[in-house]
Amino acid sequence: MCNPIIGVTANLVRDDKGRPRHEVKHTYISAVLRAGGTPIILPAIASVRAAMIQLVDGIIMTGGDDIDTRPFGIALHPEAQIMDSDRQAAEFALLDALAHHPDKPVLGICLGMQLMGVHAGCTLIQHLHDHKPDGDRHRFDNVHPVESAIGSGAVASWHHQALADAGPFEAIGWSDDGILEAIRDSRKPFYVGVQWHPERTRDATMGDAVIAQLIAAARNHKQSTVRA
Repeated sequence: MCNPIIGVTANLVRDDKGRPRHEVKHTYISAVLRAGGTPIILPAIASVRAAMIQLVDGIIMTGGDDIDTRPFGIALHPEAQIMDSDRQAAEFALLDALAHHPDKPVLGICLGMQLMGVHAGCTLIQHLHDHKPDGDRHRFDNVHPVESAIGSGAVASWHHQALADAGPFEAIGWSDDGILEAIRDSRKPFYVGVQWHPERTRDATMGDAVIAQLIAAARNHKQSTVRA
């Protein structure tokens, strides 16, 4: 059987003339390949994202800039650097569509985890420095320890926002300074969010092994779909 196809969500950036470009960092692509998956890029277009769910066996929701909280009636923090509005629309369209595909394996990374949480009603910490004086230890690819149900070790981290609570999800991972680092929907075969960047983490347990768990779940999903 062919390798499972993994949809990797694209970021949307614009040049100085406002022309959009869909892009994915190679670290995500290479991590999927190392784990035995076949990556395809999901453009940041709401209608396309929803339609492409049928084409993939699993999904990685990638990192990026901050969520614009204003559509949820919450003022932006002065330190917020929000993502392109079209990307945000595409991300929430994808999450809406995934509600109709509960067996589809999904891994949310950094922003991806935050999107999962906000979509489900979790509270977003817009700036960690307001809660942690040493908030920079979670930014700029700094390495810090995490203990979680999917593994424990040193992780590469690049975020200044985080979920304040797990909402309807199970909280399964925490940093040593108390930041929520991993969530899981235990009602689904594989629906996991991690606040760190496994595609850039050198620790095998917290890096490649996390991606491998998604690929394994996607392979099982693919096989069950074929049998059906």
